[in-house]
Amino acid sequence: RDYSTEKQPADEQTGEQPKKLESPEIEKLTKELAAAKEQNAELLDKYKRSLADSENMRNRLNKQISDAKIFGIQSFCKDLLEVADTLGHATQAVPQEKLSGNADLKNLFEGLSMTRASLLQVFKRHGLEPLDPIKQKFNPNLHEALFQKEDSTVEPNTVVEVTKLGYTLHERCIRPALVGVSK
Repeated sequence: RDYSTEKQPADEQTGEQPKKLESPEIEKLTKELAAAKEQNAELLDKYKRSLADSENMRNRLNKQISDAKIFGIQSFCKDLLEVADTLGHATQAVPQEKLSGNADLKNLFEGLSMTRASLLQVFKRHGLEPLDPIKQKFNPNLHEALFQKEDSTVEPNTVVEVTKLGYTLHERCIRPALVGVSK
C-alpha cells in the first residue's frame, strides 16, 4: 500500500491519515531528485550567463569592426594633413600684388589653390574636418597651446591665434590645433 495511489483509510479514533512509512529507497530517490534539480538550476544559470557573455562579446566585436572601418584611415589622414598644410603655406606665400602682373605665377597659384580645395573636399567626404578655433574657449582635448598672448578684447583662455589647424575624423580629434591663448 505504501506504493499505491489508493487513499488510505483515516484512523477511526483521531480522523487523521496514518503516516506513510518511507522506505530507504524513496529517501534515496528524493535526495537524488533534489540533487538533480539543484544541478539543473546551476547548469541553467551557467547557460544563461554564457549566452549573455557571447552576446556581449558579439556586440563588442561589432563595435570594434565598425570603429575599424571608420578610423582605419586615421594614420593615412594624418600623413595627408602635412600635404594640405604645405599646399596652404604655398598659396599663402604668394604675394597677391604680383599675381596680376605675372600670368605664370597666377596659373601656378590657381593650380595650387584648386589642388588644396580638391584635397579638402576629399577630406570632407571621408569625415575629416578642419578645426579653426579662433575666438573659441581653449579646449585641451582639441587644442594645443603654444603660447599666451595679452588681448584685452577677449576673455582669458580664448584662442586668439592659430598656428596650425587641427582636424577631427568623425568627431575624434586626430590632430589638435596649435594655438595661442589670451591671458
